[in-house]
Amino acid sequence: MQKKLTITIDEEVYVGLRKTIGPRKISKFVEDLVRPHVVRPNLEFAYAQMARDKKREEDALEWAEVTFKDVAHETG
Repeated sequence: MQKKLTITIDEEVYVGLRKTIGPRKISKFVEDLVRPHVVRPNLEFAYAQMARDKKREEDALEWAEVTFKDVAHETG
């Protein structure tokens, strides 16, 4: 569900947004900028979903094993 929000910004910023982003795209632009700062992902749920993906888990294990072997042979 979407909510309408009224914000006040400097006219120069508004003109720049309309010119750069476009008049019908400002809301999406602002939402995309703000979202990572105010919406926290449910990491436990996301990790559980990833763990259920058997192919992904096999690939991850293979990558980890190869990486470990590479690190074991490093010098210095």
